[in-house]
This record gives sequence, C-alpha cells and structure tokens, in this order.
Amino acid sequence: MSGKPKLYYFNGRGKMESIRWLLAAAGVEFEEEFLETREQYEKLLQGGSLLFQQVPMVEIDGMRMVQTRAILSYIAAKYNLYGKDLKERALIDMYVGGTDDLMGFIMMFPFLSAEDKEKQHAFIVQKATSRYFPAYEKVLKDHGQDFLVGNSFSWADVHLLEAILMVEEKKSDVLAGFPQLQAFKARISNIPTIKKFLEPGSQRKPVPDDKYVETVRRVLRMYYDVKAN
Repeated sequence: MSGKPKLYYFNGRGKMESIRWLLAAAGVEFEEEFLETREQYEKLLQGGSLLFQQVPMVEIDGMRMVQTRAILSYIAAKYNLYGKDLKERALIDMYVGGTDDLMGFIMMFPFLSAEDKEKQHAFIVQKATSRYFPAYEKVLKDHGQDFLVGNSFSWADVHLLEAILMVEEKKSDVLAGFPQLQAFKARISNIPTIKKFLEPGSQRKPVPDDKYVETVRRVLRMYYDVKAN
C-alpha cells in the first residue's frame, strides 16, 4: 500500500463522494482506482479485499476498510474533525446521520426510471425544506457559533455543505428562506481546503450521468429499477 489513501469505487459520486469530501477537507491527498468492468470487481472479491462483498473500499494506514460510516469515522478521528470530547462526537454523529438521510434520497435519483424522477425531485426538495434544513437552521441559530458543533470545523460541517450543494443542484434557490444556512455555506465554502476541492480540476465528482449509471449497473449486475420514495 502506498502512503496516500487509495479509494476503490466508480468514477462518480455514490457513497464514496463523502469520503472524498472529508479527505479533501482534511487536506489529505488520495489516489483512486475506478471500477469500470465486472472483472475488476470480481478480482477484489476473489482477493478478499471486500469484507462484505461491496464497495466503497479504502486502503489507509495498512488497512483495507469497507463500510462507508466506518471509513468516515476513522478519517474524522484521525484528522481532528470529530470533536473534542464524547458529547461533541455524539452531536457530530447525530447531525451526520440526519444529513445522510437527506443525501440518501438524492443518491438514488440517477437510478430511477424516467417517470419516477419528477416525483423524487419534488420529494427531495420537500424533505430538505420542511425537515432537514429547518433543523440545521435552528441548530446554527441556537448554537450561535460559526460551526455546527463546539466552535471548530468538523465532519458535521463538511457533510452538511456537501448536502446543501447537492440539493441546490435540484433547486438553486432552496436556501432562500434559511439565512443561517446561507451564511454557513459561505463560511465553510471559503475554508482553504474546501475552497480548493470546489475548484475545477479537483477530485470532486460531477452530477451522475447516464454513463455512470450504466457502469454501476454493469459492474454490480443491477438488473432492476430503483423505486422512488
């Protein structure tokens, strides 16, 4: 294994994108191996690299880690993005969990049938504006600090910014009624490591397209349509 973390996934967002975000936020350079064929995937399976027979998989510090949440928790703890004590860590976990729920609705979107996409689009915007964004707006207002937890940059901030930008891709003015989140987005986007990741040419992946969907379906042998919420 090389000194840099190595990420094994498709050349697209999916479950790996939050790992890319967190490594980038920590200022950590990483390498990627993109899965493009079923044979690549089966080689990982046969080599015993995928404990639960699924990706994402990350090689880091002599380990081959699977399970997205475990990978993210390890990176957050390693690079001091996981709070200063147990209470802060619990809050970070809680906020990340909520953001995960919202991001899950968006992550499945490219795999929906054409007729389901319109329905899911409305569902995403409705959930963001009625459940998740009001919660974070209140957290930021009540907390009165620049960040979600304590007064330091954490995994929770990275995850929320990623989610905000994903929802804005569905509805560009979605933060119109959320002044705290507007200010939060501006602050976090200007943190140097985040700003660099948001610039063209970074390892941040674009909105999933048909090529990405076709590759995932082929490699994982997904012969069914995902259902909308």
